[in-house]
Amino acid sequence: MIEPDFLYELERFESELKRKVNSVFQGDQETAETGEGLIFADHRNYVPGDDTRLIDWNLYARTEEHYIKRYEEERNLTTHVLLDASGSMEYGEGAENKFDYAAKIGLGYAYLTAAENNDFRFSVFTDTFDRIDSGKSNEGEVLSLIDTVNEIEPEGRAEFGQALGEYAATIGSRSLVVVVSDFVGELKGIQNGIDALSDSYLRLVCTLSNDEIELPVSGDTIFEGIETEGRLRTFISNRTRERYRDRIEEHLEEVEEHAASRAADYVLVNTSDEFFDSFSRAWPE
Repeated sequence: MIEPDFLYELERFESELKRKVNSVFQGDQETAETGEGLIFADHRNYVPGDDTRLIDWNLYARTEEHYIKRYEEERNLTTHVLLDASGSMEYGEGAENKFDYAAKIGLGYAYLTAAENNDFRFSVFTDTFDRIDSGKSNEGEVLSLIDTVNEIEPEGRAEFGQALGEYAATIGSRSLVVVVSDFVGELKGIQNGIDALSDSYLRLVCTLSNDEIELPVSGDTIFEGIETEGRLRTFISNRTRERYRDRIEEHLEEVEEHAASRAADYVLVNTSDEFFDSFSRAWPE
């Protein structure tokens, strides 16, 4: 269960938001169109019918000619949060529940985006995506999202290629896209999902529990499926633990390498770590 108190502690990151957003997005937010915006472009001669508020009176004092200030319009920056709601995200108890932990990271992005008066969209996905925000992009909307997320029971399998590909088709302009997931799934599908979103500034936040990185069991063990109803009884030796660790590290390295090849950021967070330390890592540098 997610409590809203954590949002207000995130305000310490707010001062960093504008600097980081400007450094990453400034070039993408400017357009060649002119209007009454924030970025000065140039002057042109005044013609009857122009808005007199745009006349540069300082320039008139020097030239005795009327010139209009022209500005570049800025696109509204939209942050898209995609939260994995598949069955594997249900792992963990209390504060270390993987879905809740990942959701708080996504909600933190939404909260800080709204604090800078920018827009956000918030969706969950499994084999498809479901947008769960109402489009208001304010603090009240984030608080409502907490209630909505608390009602979600992760289930099913994440089909990254299909779900993220479908979502990519809804993005109308270059934006920040944050995918928060354990990235448990078929590698090719994950790579296809990354490819589909690579036209945007893409940040992958891989959320895993320590038990998934290092098997906590040994000897005769029964595993129960989270995304399936299967059960497996096996013997976990030290060699098995080493092979498991090697395989998961290899999988995560391949995800990270493919992300890098598409100019996407990748960060791994552990649910056993203090949340605000993890959020600091998950936030763009």
